[in-house]
Amino acid sequence: MDTSELAGLRTMYVFGPAEGSAWGLTYEGIEAKLRERKTDTFVRVDEGDEGPVRGSVMHFGITLGEEELEGITKRSPEGIAIEDCTAHAAAEFAKWLWDSVVPGGSSITVNTEWGLEADLPDAIVPDVPRPRLVATFFAHLEATGGLD
Repeated sequence: MDTSELAGLRTMYVFGPAEGSAWGLTYEGIEAKLRERKTDTFVRVDEGDEGPVRGSVMHFGITLGEEELEGITKRSPEGIAIEDCTAHAAAEFAKWLWDSVVPGGSSITVNTEWGLEADLPDAIVPDVPRPRLVATFFAHLEATGGLD
């Protein structure tokens, strides 16, 4: 696939702490960081008492560039995901995680819905400028296979 085709692909990007580490996520902390970006952002916590969801889940809205996207976060297993997202928006989201959510010195791992379906392992998100991060996400999308 060429770069313009990769740029248009949308999937869920799942971010989490590196194996053996934790970020100490709290729903209150994430909500506060989201509201710093946009005071009227959508936030809802489902306690997970009924149905197939075990444990609580926080759903939220976030504006990345010109797009209004939705995400979810869980405390166990700890992680945060952005849904129906392009590689460019995922790179912007990862930079926001580093700047606002993830404790200094912590690593971030990433996978996508497609990567999980293809049994790809989580990868460490490199601390590189945004264009190189987008290229890393493009490489991941190609590695998932089945895009032709």
